[in-house]
Amino acid sequence: MSESEEKRSWFGRLKTGLSRSSGKISDGITGIFTKRRLDDEALHELEEVLISADLGWGLAQEATKRLRYAKFNQEVSPEEVRQTLAQIIEPFLLPVERPFVLDPARKPNVVLVVGANGSGKTTTIGKLAKLYRDEGKSVILAAGDTFRAAAVEQLQIWSERAGVPVLTAAPGADPAGLAFEALEKAQRDRADLLLVDTAGRLHNKADLMAELQKIQRVLKKLDATAPHAVLLVLDATIGQTALQHIQTFRDLIGITGIVITKLDGSARGGVLVALAEMYSIPVPFIGIGEGIDDLRPFEAAAFARGLTGLDR
Repeated sequence: MSESEEKRSWFGRLKTGLSRSSGKISDGITGIFTKRRLDDEALHELEEVLISADLGWGLAQEATKRLRYAKFNQEVSPEEVRQTLAQIIEPFLLPVERPFVLDPARKPNVVLVVGANGSGKTTTIGKLAKLYRDEGKSVILAAGDTFRAAAVEQLQIWSERAGVPVLTAAPGADPAGLAFEALEKAQRDRADLLLVDTAGRLHNKADLMAELQKIQRVLKKLDATAPHAVLLVLDATIGQTALQHIQTFRDLIGITGIVITKLDGSARGGVLVALAEMYSIPVPFIGIGEGIDDLRPFEAAAFARGLTGLDR
């Protein structure tokens, strides 16, 4: 498959994956603007639709402001509104469209993957492993969520699918000790990437912070610059609650990037726009399915058009 064919294929899957979110927005716009002039009441209704779709207050205000200036008291079609909306959304997203690039001089690049339990964190690690393995990179996984046997078993399954090794420890073992052993192995093997899974027990933030900080300290004993990235995995289905998770993990450990998962299972994909506006933290990847190839680099323009139900 050529690069252009691959991009078209991915956009098709992205659009399908965002169909619940785009359907909610499109249905709301169609209900407002079918054979109707753009008046104050229509703009107020549009604002409510956009906020209810988790796009955020700032985006909703900008959209109604631009439409008021360009089309007030004129008939406007739902298609025109969706086109305008996509054009407004893209600049909101462009600041967070930053690719995740491995430093070839580092052997390995050490990445901590954090997130609340149930966010898709372990699955995301497996998909990232496959993504970089397909690029010819050598990848090692560390099953650092040692308190959940299911998380360890799940990561073992994903490691087999991705064709990469995974280090595990006995249930309840010290996650920092495992991270240390994994980094030792990654350094010996001259691996390109070490992905470290972590616990996500948000009900006890003090313990979680202590655990994550200990992992960081231990990694620095072997590499003073590690970890080189901290990726937060967020479940799109939780909507605006995702903003609270960002704040929590930013306070606990600091995060350098966000991965949005389960966009295909939610009508709340617009939350990506809200978090981009509020935090401006890079979003290197998004996930739109359960398949191992359903995690891809984030593209602002494609997401904006997929979210509004437009063709590429």
